[in-house]
Amino acid sequence: MRGWAAPAPVRSGRDWLVDTAAFLLAAAFGIGLALLRVDNPHVADWVLVADQIAGGLACAALWLRRRWPFEVAVVVLLLTSFSETAGGASAVALLAVAIHSPIRQAIVATALGVASSVAFELLRPDPDLSFAFIVVFSVVITVAVLGWGLFIRHRRALLASLRERAERAEAEARLRGEHAQSQAREQIAREMHDVLGHRLSLLSVQAGALEYRKDASPSEVAGAASVIRASAHQALEDLREVIGVLRAEVSELPQPTLADLEDLISESRRAGMRVALRSEVSSDILPDRLGRTAYRIVQEGLTNARKHAPDAEVSVWLTGAAERGLTVELANPVPKASVSLPGAGQGLIGLAERAMLAGGYLAGARAGSGEWRLWAWLPWPA
Repeated sequence: MRGWAAPAPVRSGRDWLVDTAAFLLAAAFGIGLALLRVDNPHVADWVLVADQIAGGLACAALWLRRRWPFEVAVVVLLLTSFSETAGGASAVALLAVAIHSPIRQAIVATALGVASSVAFELLRPDPDLSFAFIVVFSVVITVAVLGWGLFIRHRRALLASLRERAERAEAEARLRGEHAQSQAREQIAREMHDVLGHRLSLLSVQAGALEYRKDASPSEVAGAASVIRASAHQALEDLREVIGVLRAEVSELPQPTLADLEDLISESRRAGMRVALRSEVSSDILPDRLGRTAYRIVQEGLTNARKHAPDAEVSVWLTGAAERGLTVELANPVPKASVSLPGAGQGLIGLAERAMLAGGYLAGARAGSGEWRLWAWLPWPA
């Protein structure tokens, strides 16, 4: 059974450049030190040869430090306990452990480096330098290499964290943009449904009246045609207005307020509807957003009444006050038999969403008195 081995890391061009530079620096340190020791009468020739062989092995082992950083550091630091020329390779190996290995292994390698320096001084004491100086100098160099490696390690971690945060922020910004775009599309769709649905229902009612009333007088036909023409023209104007702002900010869409409610009621009356309005709320004190939602509820309610009960009288009530909330209610008798105009079936769903977004709620049901009631409550802040 074969033992498991860590896969060899793939070196990039930058990695090859760094590894080559580290090897050459370590080799240059060893060669330079060997040249200084050639004529040293205190060192035997066989010791110099063994020292240089150990230094060469230490430099060669550096090519494996990316795969086994801690193991290579242990071997190289053990060689420095005898070999002076392996000092450059030991510094590179310790630096690699501080950068790539866990902190515990880096501390162990540092302690081993200090111990190797002490062992070297015991095995091959320098007559020109004191034991204490050599030990202190070795400790300072070893700790400096460790600190440099930890600095590089934390700097890389910081850069990786910043890149991750930037990527996350970019992804979140993209999601927020997509969400905002989706909301904009939904709002535009609601606006087009509310505006065009109301206009087209007027057209349908008038066209239906012309179709079924064969005995209509010329003045009645002319009046209906005038309403159809005006409604069609207004529908086209509304459509152009909505399409013209599709590329603008959503807040720039044409938005009615409660002050436009009288015009909406008058338009429905001109189309032949019977509408009774009772409002206890002044549009001057009502917030624009709240008034816009109330307007859309009344508009969709009139549109539904025109579709399903064209001859019934529609009653509209608006009551409320600040802190108590705004109540919008529409009621009309349910006809025994009527021809309903086709619709998308999304009007009340859209109104319920509008009311919910405003913090309120909406309900529509058939009352026991034979009436259809549409009721909505909207919060009215002080």
